[in-house]
Amino acid sequence: MKRSESRAWPYLLLTPAIVLFTLFLAVPIGYTVYLAMRRTRVSGLGLGRGARREVFVGFDNLSAALSDGELWAGWLRVLGYGALVLVVMLGLALLFALLLDTARVRLARFSRIAIFLPYAVPSVAATLLWGFLYLPSLSPISGVEFLGATTVVFSMANVAVWGGTGFNMLVLYTTLRAIPRDLYEAARLDGASEPQIALRIKIPILTPAIILTTVFSIIATVQVFTEPTTLRPLTNTISSTWSPLMKVYRDAFVTGDLYSAAATSIVIAAISLVLSFGFLRVVRDRAFGEG
Repeated sequence: MKRSESRAWPYLLLTPAIVLFTLFLAVPIGYTVYLAMRRTRVSGLGLGRGARREVFVGFDNLSAALSDGELWAGWLRVLGYGALVLVVMLGLALLFALLLDTARVRLARFSRIAIFLPYAVPSVAATLLWGFLYLPSLSPISGVEFLGATTVVFSMANVAVWGGTGFNMLVLYTTLRAIPRDLYEAARLDGASEPQIALRIKIPILTPAIILTTVFSIIATVQVFTEPTTLRPLTNTISSTWSPLMKVYRDAFVTGDLYSAAATSIVIAAISLVLSFGFLRVVRDRAFGEG
């Protein structure tokens, strides 16, 4: 085989991935940026040929999105929701992973399946299931308004925690199973108890996996859409712009303003990147600082 042909093989093997990346990621992103910089301009009464035309407006749509009070109100709600979900979901995932990895655990296989099973339920179906249980006429708990103005965020967080804990638990548990068992036996011979092994050996080794699950969870929670959208017909406490993505949906498919929706999407993507990389930067600085 010629040297030039051997160099071309890696690129040939990468061709399907490059095509898929271009069609389903690069092109949609480029089209979103294109729409975000344009606007329909109406002349006269908007009647007749040429009365409506698409014009280039630069960063005007982005400026309007950044100064939109509804968008930032939605971000505040989502940040509160996300903080609640992240702490409870990742805390439970870590607790379950540590419990399932103990030497004396019983029914480990059944427990793993039972904890992971809610993740296999589609988010829409899970939200509908919980939504009907939240209704006063169907809820087994009387005297509690689950979809009230002050409690609806906790009800939505419960759906996310119920569905996401199993996946994160499985990631952490798989990492724990890769740790050599001899390390635990040596710690037990030195007199370490199970809680001490968990705190001083398992959790430090789990740190990269915890960071990974946290980043994925941050991206998922800031883009929350299914839970509030599905619960909205059941209560009047959830507005059409409760979350930033709900505002994008309203602008694009209710009011028909694709340009504002595209600009808002770019703002959401930028904030998601800032939060994710900001978290990674804080973790990295702390790691180097402690080192």
